[in-house]
Amino acid sequence: MCTASVNSKGQITIPAVVRKDLGLKAGDRLWFFKGERGEYILKHKIGSIMDLLGYIHWTGKPVTIEEMNETIAKGWAGQLTFED
Repeated sequence: MCTASVNSKGQITIPAVVRKDLGLKAGDRLWFFKGERGEYILKHKIGSIMDLLGYIHWTGKPVTIEEMNETIAKGWAGQLTFED
């Protein structure tokens, strides 16, 4: 386990072992996701969109490609309303 302190500017220095494990270098960007139990999950920005699987929870009904295309078309045509 590693720890890091927050300085007066809200910055931390990521411990060398963590930077090495993540393959981080100067200028890399990190994402912070809030987990279901309030914890934060750190992700290195480089990777596949599939790495985000499970971070967005959809509770609505499944939507077909056709329904997506119709909604996009309405939006582009300026016809999309909150009732849609």
